[in-house]
Amino acid sequence: MKDCTIFTLSNGIRVVHQQITHTKIVHCGLFLGIGSRDETIANQGIAHFWEHMAFKGTRKRSTLDIITSLDSVGGELNAYTDKEKIVFFASVRDEYFERAVDLLSDITFNSTLPEKELEKERGVILEEMSMYLDSPDDSLQDEFETVVYRKHPMGMNILGRQETVSSFTRKDFRDYFDKNLSTDKIVFSLIGNITLADAERMAKRYLEKRSLKKSPVKRKAIHVYKPSEKVLSRPVKQAKCAIGRDAYPMKHEDRVALYLLVNMLGGPGMNSRLNLSLREKYGYVYSIDAHYIPYTDTGLFAIFFGTEPKQVDRCIKLVKQELARFRDKKLSTAQLNQAKEQIKGQMAMSEENNLSMMMMMGRSVLDYKRVPTIEEVFANIDKLTPAKLQRVANDMFNEKQLSQLIIKPA
Repeated sequence: MKDCTIFTLSNGIRVVHQQITHTKIVHCGLFLGIGSRDETIANQGIAHFWEHMAFKGTRKRSTLDIITSLDSVGGELNAYTDKEKIVFFASVRDEYFERAVDLLSDITFNSTLPEKELEKERGVILEEMSMYLDSPDDSLQDEFETVVYRKHPMGMNILGRQETVSSFTRKDFRDYFDKNLSTDKIVFSLIGNITLADAERMAKRYLEKRSLKKSPVKRKAIHVYKPSEKVLSRPVKQAKCAIGRDAYPMKHEDRVALYLLVNMLGGPGMNSRLNLSLREKYGYVYSIDAHYIPYTDTGLFAIFFGTEPKQVDRCIKLVKQELARFRDKKLSTAQLNQAKEQIKGQMAMSEENNLSMMMMMGRSVLDYKRVPTIEEVFANIDKLTPAKLQRVANDMFNEKQLSQLIIKPA
């Protein structure tokens, strides 16, 4: 998290820039502070569908123009939609930086939503939904979010439902976009060998055309969480399981402590407690992961694994034993220091990936209005004590507050 510069255009769009002189590649992206949680039951799936339609033609570009614009020079163009954001991003050699900014701004703000492409893409998304349901690994988190958030928009599947996807019109897309997106919810992030002066010039040329706009819409408040259990039958060979609950929002004072606990529990390291227990000691799973995903006003803590149906109960018991260890016994100073060094090392290595850095910068400015330095992050990690971690474990890992989802073979 090297030093970066943030500035705001006259229309409220913010730009975050970091120059790295030893690379020929520029990564840049437009981050929109709207997502699937800004939908209703009636228009569920429209954010993801609109992301697709942005590639299907603008006032000055056809679908083919959009597809080939960066590919033809060895670049990449992509996008994703999640609960609270839609992101369009590109990677190109620095000599094509202006082409990338022009293209990103064009597909974001000038999509014409052509009727022919709308019908074609509708079929593509319905096919994507069918493929998704055939892949329990992909659907497990979404199914679990429905268990945790119930009928709130946070619990609705990002892909939508067949009946909503089949009904969307051009007007529906424009209404969703105009109603929810304001210019102060837009961030342009870039990293590469681009000077600040060039970044400012390109941002003003291509992004300041968007008129200043404020959205009065407020997001629906989160329901009071109630733990629940659910069992689904699907045509799968392995049983899939999710265990977890709601968690701290992104600005909560205990979120760093929870990050560290979850990293120890089931992070990417092979020495995570769940991996050592369920895989290395007993051989019950191929992989098991724990995640903490913070959102603006809530969060999700979840553990995911797959196993033979006959071993599900045993695996769940072992997971709960590991959670109880964190609740019942403080970490020793040596254990805590090792956990701190591990997560700091993981964060430091992530800085080597410039695309990931660009993504982090864009999300940070959108969510926190700033980008913390790695020294700040390390300082917050170093402040953690065994007593604080045990308190957070007793709060977040309370067995009576855990929800559970099992997808078993039909």
